[in-house]
Amino acid sequence: MTRWILLAITLFGFALAYVSKHPGLVWLGVILGFVGLFGTVFSMAADRVSAGARPESAMLGPEDLAAMRARRAASARPPAPTAPPTNPPLNTPQ
Repeated sequence: MTRWILLAITLFGFALAYVSKHPGLVWLGVILGFVGLFGTVFSMAADRVSAGARPESAMLGPEDLAAMRARRAASARPPAPTAPPTNPPLNTPQ
């Protein structure tokens, strides 16, 4: 709902700046237009971010995260050393 109000403020501000003959009203319209535009863009971005956010109930607690880190650290072993590859002998004509 907020973004529609801000969009209406933006349109009203720019329309006021366009049709006004008094310099004070032109500046008021420009300021209203840009403030409304700024707010509209950020409210749309906030709605977009919140649409893809995970709910609080799906978040893991600090105890669960610590248990997962401990389990990962316990299962991590250093890789086994491997022998360097050997080059096959060259076939030289005799």
